[in-house]
Order: sequence, then C-alpha cells, then structure tokens
Amino acid sequence: MLPLMLGAFVGMLSETSLNIALPQLMQTFKVPTGTIQWLVTGYMLVIGIVLPLSSLLTKWFSTRKLVIFGLFAFLIGSIISAIAPNFGIVLTGRMIQGIGTGIVLPLMFTAAMLIFPPEKLGAAMGACAMVIMLAPAIGPTVTGLILGKLSWNWIFWMFVPFLVVALIFAFTSLVNLNEVTKPRIDFVSILESVVGFAALVSGVSLAGDMGLTSPLVWVLIIGAIIVLAFYTHRQLHLENPILNLKIFSISQFRVGALIVMVDFAIILSAMYLLPQYIQSGRLLPVALTGIIMLPGGLINALTSAIAGRIYDQIGAKFPALIGFILALVGALMLAFTTTTSSIWYIIVAQVILMIGAPLAMSPAQTYALNAVQGPESADGSTIMNTLQQIVGAIATAIATILLATGQQAANTTNKAVAFTNGAHYGFYFTIVLVILGLLLSLFIKKEK
Repeated sequence: MLPLMLGAFVGMLSETSLNIALPQLMQTFKVPTGTIQWLVTGYMLVIGIVLPLSSLLTKWFSTRKLVIFGLFAFLIGSIISAIAPNFGIVLTGRMIQGIGTGIVLPLMFTAAMLIFPPEKLGAAMGACAMVIMLAPAIGPTVTGLILGKLSWNWIFWMFVPFLVVALIFAFTSLVNLNEVTKPRIDFVSILESVVGFAALVSGVSLAGDMGLTSPLVWVLIIGAIIVLAFYTHRQLHLENPILNLKIFSISQFRVGALIVMVDFAIILSAMYLLPQYIQSGRLLPVALTGIIMLPGGLINALTSAIAGRIYDQIGAKFPALIGFILALVGALMLAFTTTTSSIWYIIVAQVILMIGAPLAMSPAQTYALNAVQGPESADGSTIMNTLQQIVGAIATAIATILLATGQQAANTTNKAVAFTNGAHYGFYFTIVLVILGLLLSLFIKKEK
C-alpha cells in the first residue's frame, strides 16, 4: 500500500498547495488571473478525464504496471514544471501530473478493498483518508514557507523525493492484485467519457472565474450534460461497460456515495473560503494564514484515521450523524465571523468543522464500498473518486460565485467588511450542504 499512499498524498498535495503561489506566478509569467487559474483547472481537467477510465485500465494492465506508470508520469510532470521557462511549459507539466493522480488515486482504495478483510476495512480506509486529508492540511503552510525563502520552482521540486521513494517501493514490493481480463474496448464510450467529463470540469471551473453569465460556461455545461446522458445510457446497456453504473442500484452504495460527495463539497467549499476570509476579511498576512489553518487540517487527517476504526466497531450511521451535527456547529460559527473575530475563534470553528466532516466521510466511504465486491470494487472506487473531483469543482465554483455576490450585496466601501459578507454567503452554502448530509445519513442502514 505504501507506493499507492505516497502517490495519492503527492497528488492531493499538488492539488491544494499551488493556490497560495498563483499570485506570485501571475507576476513571474505576466499572465492574467483567468490564465493562471488553468494551473488548477488544467490539472483537475486531466484528472477528470483519466479517473473514469481507471476501472477499465485495471482490467487491461496489472496493478504494478499502472502504479509505476502513474508515479513516473507524475515525476516527469513535476520536473517539467520545476524547470519550465514559461507558463505554457508549467501548464504542460501540471497536466502530465494529472495523469498520475487520475491513475493512482482510485487504485489506492481498490487495493485496500482487495487486501484487507471486511472487519479491518474501516481502519484501512481511514488510513487512506488520512493520507488524502493530510495533504491539504500541510499544503498551504509548506507552500507559504517555500515562497518565503525560495522560488516557486521548489513547490514542484518538493514532490520529487516522495515520488522517488514511492517508485522504489513500487519496483521492489508491489504485487499484482487485479485479474487482467482485457475485455473488448468500446471506443464510443471512451470518447463520450473524455468529452463529457472534460467539458463538465472545464465548465464548472470556469464558472467560478467567468461567472454564470458567460456563454462559454453554459455551452460547456449543457454540452457535458447531453454527452454524459448518452454515456450513462450506453454504460447501462453494454455487456462490458467502461464503468459499471449498475452498482448505483445498490442502495447501500448509493447512499454512502452521496454522503461522501456532499461531505467532500463541505470540506472544499469551507477550506476554499476560509483562507481568503483570513487574508482579505480579517486582514492577516499569508504566512499567518497558513499557521491558522494548520491545526484544523491536522485534526482533519487524524479524525479520518480514527473514524475508520470507529466504523469497524459500530458501523457508519452513528459517526455520520454525530459528524454532521459537529460540522453544522463549525459552519455556523464561521458564518458569524466578523472583521474583528479573534484568531482563536477562527481556529476553534475550523477545528470543530474538521472533526465533524471526516468523522462522517470515512465511515460513509467504507459503508458504500462494502456493498460492492470483486471486480465491482474497482468500479465503485472509480465512481466515487470521479464524483468527488467533479463535486469539488462544482462546490468551489458555487462558493466563488456566492463570494462575489455577497461582496456586491454588502453596499459598503470598506473592502474587508464587503469581503467578510461575501464569505458569509459562501458559508451559508456550506451550511446547506451539512444539513443535506445530515438528512442523507438518516438513510444509512445497520450492516451485519
């Protein structure tokens, strides 16, 4: 599991660590906000294309080959971005990195399903969740420290040691877990998947930057919905589908997957808004922002690991209910922040939210994946990881739009007050998501 965990950790670290560096990269390459944002959007775009195909890849290539290829792709992409002389080369490296993340991330959960027995699966999933949650916890802090002492290039160089260690373990100790059956490939499904998911991720990502009035945003989103509708119909009627969507007919998987999607949206929307509020609403420097965010991020990772073990003991329903209640308290506290809120108030609010959200997520994920066995476990992992990336992009876009709307509605010349009001609008969206998650957790049934 170690090469998979290291690969997933670096993938999530790359997804969350670059945000703080974007202003500096704008100045370095002399490009506007809309252009520099493609370093985030382009990365998510490639992940959104590769992820839905990962279940098919496991049927054509061994676990060992896929992991080594994914880690090597990420390593090459990191080096290209680190030595890039211009923006275009940096973006190329970022998109190659996305290939690695799209392959390795779902494989980590699939491997856990195949290695660990049911009574230990919760702890294993908790460890996987901890790895993923630890990356966004330390990403902004580490990036802030790097930018304070070194150039932006070192953000990409810091991935290299992790990847080299992961590759060493992959070559020396990784075994093949999946059965290579090489089913017939339906190229129409692949085309629909690539076009549909790429258009959807691009559309919702651009909506945050260009707004909902942009014709391009609506063309991409509507086009994506139409293509994905054809894709879904085709997968449900093919004998050997690219992605087995029929597992959504299993109520346990459906409920668990929906809870995970909502929970992921809660975490991403809140963690997107909070650092911006601290800097632009509370008017604190970027280095201090990273330090303020660190306790909640570390608690998030620790709770993810503990929540998995709780699932092994008592199941998913109780931790999910308690988790969403705690998350509601934390989100409400964030919605009542002001331009003079104490640092301790902000930290406590985030910590409560970061105890609640992972307390619900890890058990819900294990609850869902426990409903699918054998080859279907790869489909279940692929579906959940794909939906998480799409929901993450949608949640960030909605939070961005609400942030701008709240600033305009503030009707004041004080920029800090206006920004804080915009952040409140975004946190109201987080509260709605928490309530939705709480209602969904009522449908969790007791397992044997």
